[in-house]
Amino acid sequence: MGDDNDTSTQRPAAGPVAAVVVETPLAHLDRVFEYAVPDELDADAVPGARVRVRFSGRELDGFVVERRDEPQHAGRLTPLRRVVSAEPVLTPEVLALCRAVADRYAGTLSDVLRLAVPKRHATAERNLAMEAPAVEEVTPPEPGPWTAYAAGPAWLRRVASGEGPAAAWAALPGRRGDADWPTALAVAAATALSAGRGALVVVPDHRDVDRLDAALTAVLGKGRHVRLTADQGPQARYTAWLKVLRGHVKVVIGTRAAAFAPVHDLGLVAWWDDGDDLLAEPRAPYHHVGVVLGLRAAATGAALLAGGFGRSLRMQVDVESGALVPVEAEPALLRAAAPRVTIAGEGLDEERDGPSARAHIPSRAWRVAKDALVDGPVLVQVPRRGYLPSLSCAECRTPVRCARCQGPVALGAAGSAPACRWCGLSLAGHGFACEHCGSRRLRSSVTGARRTAEEIGRAFPGFPVHTSGSGEVLASVGREPALVIATPGAEPVADGGYTAVLLLDAWASLDLPTLDAPLEALRRWMAAAALAREGRAVVLSGAPEAVALPAVEALVRWDPAWLAARELAERRELGLPPAVRMAQLTGGRRALEEALEQADLPAAAQVLGPVRLSHTSGPPRRPPVDGEPERAPADHHALVRVPASETESLTRALLALKAFRSARKETDIVAVRVDPLEMF
Repeated sequence: MGDDNDTSTQRPAAGPVAAVVVETPLAHLDRVFEYAVPDELDADAVPGARVRVRFSGRELDGFVVERRDEPQHAGRLTPLRRVVSAEPVLTPEVLALCRAVADRYAGTLSDVLRLAVPKRHATAERNLAMEAPAVEEVTPPEPGPWTAYAAGPAWLRRVASGEGPAAAWAALPGRRGDADWPTALAVAAATALSAGRGALVVVPDHRDVDRLDAALTAVLGKGRHVRLTADQGPQARYTAWLKVLRGHVKVVIGTRAAAFAPVHDLGLVAWWDDGDDLLAEPRAPYHHVGVVLGLRAAATGAALLAGGFGRSLRMQVDVESGALVPVEAEPALLRAAAPRVTIAGEGLDEERDGPSARAHIPSRAWRVAKDALVDGPVLVQVPRRGYLPSLSCAECRTPVRCARCQGPVALGAAGSAPACRWCGLSLAGHGFACEHCGSRRLRSSVTGARRTAEEIGRAFPGFPVHTSGSGEVLASVGREPALVIATPGAEPVADGGYTAVLLLDAWASLDLPTLDAPLEALRRWMAAAALAREGRAVVLSGAPEAVALPAVEALVRWDPAWLAARELAERRELGLPPAVRMAQLTGGRRALEEALEQADLPAAAQVLGPVRLSHTSGPPRRPPVDGEPERAPADHHALVRVPASETESLTRALLALKAFRSARKETDIVAVRVDPLEMF
């Protein structure tokens, strides 16, 4: 190591024993192990340093978490093999947070650490100065966009004074420029920084990071914050992370993994759009950013801000319990800012337009788009990408499944043959006959973005048509008249806002196979409608006929809190999450039955299942590779339900179960997921 990293003369004498967390996924080894520290490694084996150790006949990576004077292990200690880096990358605060997250989600510390601490990049460590450069103090910013909210300025004053207020922020739609939500988050971060405290803001995807990055640069200037996202290269990401660790910057923005950034003197944690599934980690232990940042705020006393246009049930629980204080605009201001939402097919539409009132793109939507294209772009939200992504029998409407793997069958483009979306098997050589009624005719279940773009392009010749979806997401569009066809979450931001927004196939969003379908549908609709200019028209088409739908009513009224409160009240009556705590165990039927017998579940626990998983829940299982032990297919699941007060008892029981099965080297794995987002 160079002179910059040689801090042995500055460190107090450390004990000869290193307590190490070894990177192993085995649940029964989820604890600290002791190693002897050789004299030549004494100066570098500091708490938080990466090391290599001999473990169960192999060399594994690990982190030193403590130096001890006396071992707690009675036998002879194995010496550390080497210190990978003397950089104390695992701080005590982040270690405690990772342990809390692992316990909360019945996971292992190793699972969380691999997500929290990025891989080392030696060049980045050498090139970045150890000492933080001197920076000017930040002047407290003006409240700016927060003056539009009754409690906004008061919340900022408490952040500036070093307090830890927690708020659920309902952002106004239609805001532009200095009043948009990225600027509001930037002002909140700058307020914390002006008080000498750090700030951490997490958003769902890189496009949101780009917008927030620009807003923070405008408020703070260049070099006062860093971004942490998955699209950064290894050196750039590790350099940014080191700047935070070494105290060069105290403001961090980014996506999921940024929630664990080692920010010094943390004074604010914030995240945007709590209901977005991009904030939920798809790898074990499947944690949610909102829960992680909530744990972090509770441990550090930092202020907390959960913002969005809608409101998730998780936020509603905290609002009703008093843990979060609503920050909302006055009703008159909200009415002026909210778009004018109309429902296609209601009122005089059907009498005037006949069957076309309920077409894929109804007559009212055509008229609104035609009028709006005079002075700007029009956004069309389609709930599915592709051409015809879902096919069904033309007679009995049974969904078409692949004969080989039971996957969904779709039409990829005009003139092509229907094929399985999982294995690619084409119906051209196999034909189709409905297994229920014998019909050989197909129909589309839902129309995708590419087919919609074709229809609209023919209807409005002379206007450019842009598509934004998986694989081709647009960040922004200009002010010029154009038609923008986008799937949920891929809507580009229009310069000055959209002159109209069309929300197609509402039934497809409402028909999602999850408990949160109404809330998710509303969240998608509001995210698109909020991109319209103030007071402009939004048309929702495809809502089921003659049915009073709370999600549709909440959109028209622009009242997501009402829908969240209604849904939560119903969940409490029915004993469904988040009113209760739920865990999902997945595996083979026999393995699940054994696991449920082995688990010491709380007395109040109710076990539902095991039942076979639907074939629509995922792609086919891969065949085993050579040398891999044969395992029963994970085609069943069971749900364990307990009262919310028994959360800790449930996670402890599940952790003990995983450790027990791991120690016995069970070949049939039982996966555990606490608070599953999807209830099959």
